[in-house]
Amino acid sequence: MECGFDHYFGIPVVSSHPPFVWVENHRVVGLDPANPLQYGGKEETQSFPEKMLKPAMSGAKAAHALYRDEELGTSLTEKAAAWMRMQKDKPFFLYFATPHIHHPFTTGAKFKGRSEAGRYGDFIQEFDWMVGEVMRTLDELKLRDNTLIILSSDNGGMLNQGGQDAWKAGHRLNGDLLGFKFDSWEGGHRVPFIARWPGKIEAGSVSNQLICQIDFLSTFAALTGSKTTGPDSLNVLPTLIGTPDKPLRDHLVIAPSNKKNLALREGRWLYIGAQGGGGFAGNKPGDHALGGPGALKFTGEINSDIADGKIKPDAPDEQLYDLTTDPSQSRNIVRAQPEIAARLKARLAQIQSQPSSVTAP
Repeated sequence: MECGFDHYFGIPVVSSHPPFVWVENHRVVGLDPANPLQYGGKEETQSFPEKMLKPAMSGAKAAHALYRDEELGTSLTEKAAAWMRMQKDKPFFLYFATPHIHHPFTTGAKFKGRSEAGRYGDFIQEFDWMVGEVMRTLDELKLRDNTLIILSSDNGGMLNQGGQDAWKAGHRLNGDLLGFKFDSWEGGHRVPFIARWPGKIEAGSVSNQLICQIDFLSTFAALTGSKTTGPDSLNVLPTLIGTPDKPLRDHLVIAPSNKKNLALREGRWLYIGAQGGGGFAGNKPGDHALGGPGALKFTGEINSDIADGKIKPDAPDEQLYDLTTDPSQSRNIVRAQPEIAARLKARLAQIQSQPSSVTAP
């Protein structure tokens, strides 16, 4: 709410970590002052695979009782729909940040076992239903033709235990993109982005513009006539409702878990300053944080620097990919294109040493 929202309902952190309570505006829902949340002790909550119960937050028995993991999707969707109905006669902005499909995969009863791709797949199907309910509510309120809807994700899929089960069942978490959550490879940061605005955005159209979610701030400000802006945020409304003649952005800095793998995207090129993806590093199936070279051995994905789940001894210290011809990053061409790699490396170093705001077009 300190960021400008009029109302908040949700969970205080990701659904995998304590305290497992609902928060509305600035208050824990159902909290009894005589039985407050306390750090440590035994958590008053349900247990599920990949749900982190330590360090625990005990107490708040009444508040914990209202939080049912398998009802998160239904509860949040009902709250969103009810709120939209209350706002139907005036302009509104809804930010619907769901726990789907972050672990633990606590799917509602009517979606369990439906996907044939395990807990991960079932959770995706529930998320799909949630999106559908938002769309259905807009239709009910006759707001379909006057509403911009944007669907996106905060990172690529994670090859945790649920993700591994889904992969075995034939589900490809990040499509043909290399790597997973937290990687500087495309599978870590290149995410879905779908926008619908009848009469403004041509149905079925596709854009190859390079954008980032930090651009939402300046874009929404331009859409509403606000003067608000932010460092590095560009107005990308022209690419949503039209086809600009030139790129709105010429670069993005990609930040994985490992700062050595900081990457620079410029046009068709992606430069990574170290070996590997820079994300999770579990190296055997069953690891919660399976990632990097070890993940490729499990998935069968191809990268020229990696063999049998390990970085090759003669692999380059840096990486360069042409994403126009090789979007799956199967071949590191840093040695074949040393001048391009050197230029991008120098530009990335300059950005790090002298960061500056991007000027909106």
